[in-house]
Amino acid sequence: SCAPFGVMGLVFRSISQLGLRSLFSYGRLILLLVGTMLFVALVVNPLLAVLYIRKNPYPLVFRCLWRSGLTAFFTRSSAANIPVNMKLCQEMGLDEDTYAVSIPLGATINMDGTAIYMGIVTIFAAEIYGMPLPLDQQISVLLIALLASVGTMGVPGAALIMITMVFTQVGIPLEAIALVAGVDRIMDMARTTINVLGDATAAIFISRTENDFDPQRGAALQDE
Repeated sequence: SCAPFGVMGLVFRSISQLGLRSLFSYGRLILLLVGTMLFVALVVNPLLAVLYIRKNPYPLVFRCLWRSGLTAFFTRSSAANIPVNMKLCQEMGLDEDTYAVSIPLGATINMDGTAIYMGIVTIFAAEIYGMPLPLDQQISVLLIALLASVGTMGVPGAALIMITMVFTQVGIPLEAIALVAGVDRIMDMARTTINVLGDATAAIFISRTENDFDPQRGAALQDE
């Protein structure tokens, strides 16, 4: 119950040290993060899916996956979204032997939204603290963020804890956590949505590789 007051104190301390200019950077951070997540959800994942489905993926995505994404957006938990994702994979026509393994496994290690979040927030914190990162360090940040996301738990707010490891590797003061703690709930909603949609996309890949993807089977289940 004291956590909101602690976060408020940390944010106040950071702003008092860095000035009001840090407040204006929050809007750019959230817009960049949400814009990147939308690009992944509406462009990257469907384009990858079409390579396997061999037809327009958008009706499939909007008919089935929007419910999974909506649940993830409000629960902020990949683990809590596992049964929803599995049900929707069944409706898409995936074989149970495939999604029963890939969805729970993906909820643990397939954290593409979390990896994007860690990379963007790390570069944002470095900019706020006047620590410009050259290209080689930016690439290192992305690789570290990718590895750190694999070990992130599928529960609300877990990425905010794991990002301290990325900050330490780059040399950013851990006090920078206070810069993002105040708006982390918004970013958590976005990254969790991308995480669970990425899990479903990966399940489609595996199902298609195993030749057990059958959209007609999924349509029959929805009609029952």
